[in-house]
Amino acid sequence: MNLLLLGMSHRTAPLELRERYAVDDPRPALEKLVAAPEVEEAVLLSTCNRVEAVVATHRPDAARLRLRSLIERDLPAGERPSAAALEAALYEHRDGNAVRHVLRVACSVDSLVVGEPQILGQVKDAYRAAVDCGACGPILGRLFQRAFATAKRVRNETRIAEGPVSVARVAVDLARQIFERLDDKEALLVGAGEMIELALERLRAQGLARVRVANRTPARAAALAERFDASAHGLGELAELLVHSDVVLTCIAGGQPVLTPELVQGALRRRHRRPIFAIDIGVPRNVHPDVEALDGVYVYDLDDLFGVAEANAAERRREVVLDERIVLDEQRRFEGWLTALAAVPTIRALRARAEAVRRREVERGLAGLSLGDREREAVEALSRAIVNKLLHAPLSRLRQAQEGKAGLAHLEAARSLFALDEVEGSAGPDDPGEDGESGSGA
Repeated sequence: MNLLLLGMSHRTAPLELRERYAVDDPRPALEKLVAAPEVEEAVLLSTCNRVEAVVATHRPDAARLRLRSLIERDLPAGERPSAAALEAALYEHRDGNAVRHVLRVACSVDSLVVGEPQILGQVKDAYRAAVDCGACGPILGRLFQRAFATAKRVRNETRIAEGPVSVARVAVDLARQIFERLDDKEALLVGAGEMIELALERLRAQGLARVRVANRTPARAAALAERFDASAHGLGELAELLVHSDVVLTCIAGGQPVLTPELVQGALRRRHRRPIFAIDIGVPRNVHPDVEALDGVYVYDLDDLFGVAEANAAERRREVVLDERIVLDEQRRFEGWLTALAAVPTIRALRARAEAVRRREVERGLAGLSLGDREREAVEALSRAIVNKLLHAPLSRLRQAQEGKAGLAHLEAARSLFALDEVEGSAGPDDPGEDGESGSGA
């Protein structure tokens, strides 16, 4: 079984490309993938910073074409990117490299903000969606369970998660850099999800004077606002809310921007050109790209936050070295399991081949002898004991969870030495017989 991963992330693709691939519900794409004969299992991860599909397959080259077709034709929203832009953004990992990548993503080593805890929840959601629609089988199931175990080890054995961080926290820290003080500023948060909750918590801790929460569902905004002494509003109130907002932070699902140039321009006029600082962490973007051209508006998106996050990553680099060791250890464990799993059909084939030879030779040897039932049973038992003892050492080696190429080399050698892939009885007339001597007799 081979593993193949294809995707793009904040490291390879700009936000305007990534937002075209944002997937709210991965199940239709997953069902289409596993309906193809070349894909046995699949998981699709889509976050604000990455979209990646990982599959288990016996036909990696054909599966690669299928994945490329999914990304090129099925996932993009709106105008498809040019072939050159897509080629520059995509990365591909196979087998061990794919395993390592999944583990690194789950434990936030590959995140925009190194150590952020939110990515693990997003990976778990992607895994559950794949399980629910029947796209995730035993191979990827085992891989993602190993990824969750890796994230737990990283959290418990290193200091990378000390002082919890997130994209939302970086956004708020950026607001602090923009304004010398926050206690006399007013903020508008558009959305009511986890990122907005984290930002709201951080803003309140920084002493922000007043916070308003706007959402498509006012009830969700009210539930969140009540916990943080904020006011709740619907999206229909945005025109008025913007007039009183110095900081605007957006993270709300939807295909169209909620802050349009017309809306913001009207608010600026009523603010007498007092500036608005907008931090957009939505994917697709919640602030229309043309808003940034307006005088008096300063817009920061996820790509802008990446530079801020790099400084954070520098402080955590020493812990990342420890994380990478844990990732390598867990990668070896999974690859050992995969190799051991691959050994099962080889072990069965070797036992079946040995049993076929034993039966044939016992029947041939007993054909000319007049033995009673007890004597025949004794010969049968003796032949089985000899075969079992001869097979014990090689079968034990094959059962061991060997790592990487070494384990696969054992399997290939066993299949070749014992001719397990040849049709029984296909030896030519000049080939040695089962007893290792010439077929012409002594």
